[in-house]
Amino acid sequence: MKCSATIEKLEQNEPVRIVAFGDSLTQGWMTRKGYVDFLHEMLLERFNDNIEMINRGIPGNTSDDGLERLRRDVLDRDPDLVLIQFALNDAYMGSSPGRLKNNIKSMVVRIRLDTAAEILLLTSCSIYNEAEDRMADTFYSAITGLGTEEHLPVAEVHTYWKNKIRSGIDHRSLVQGDMVHPTIAGYKLMAEAVMEKF
Repeated sequence: MKCSATIEKLEQNEPVRIVAFGDSLTQGWMTRKGYVDFLHEMLLERFNDNIEMINRGIPGNTSDDGLERLRRDVLDRDPDLVLIQFALNDAYMGSSPGRLKNNIKSMVVRIRLDTAAEILLLTSCSIYNEAEDRMADTFYSAITGLGTEEHLPVAEVHTYWKNKIRSGIDHRSLVQGDMVHPTIAGYKLMAEAVMEKF
């Protein structure tokens, strides 16, 4: 499933406003260039220069926090497309996959009620620590399940990363010293995973 309405607007050179909504992985934590920057460049190269990207990633945010700021950061921006990326802070702060799923579903319902925007769900990166990665995967499964239920495209970033790692890319080159947040190379892979939906 792809972002078909957005693709059509881009191909017709209509103005497109994209809101990237999430946590530190959306914000581009501790790097000069995050996935939103790479994605913007890739979209400009493939389509046209009539694209506005709004980065509303806030480090430390959970999906609970996202719900609280949905109005001012997403709905009031009148987007054509909303990218939703939450999971890891929920996981590390003791929330549950079910709560994450319910929160993101509430976001989807409100976006659909208040805007005409398309919605693209994102999983986050794979984690270097195997036990933490298995925990993260339970949250990512909740996101992909919601995508199926709500007929929404899902950019499975963690799967894209794992495929690249299996092909020979060193996982350590994709993460910063905390072994979770992406490096510039990791953020570029995030953007490539999202571009598959275009």
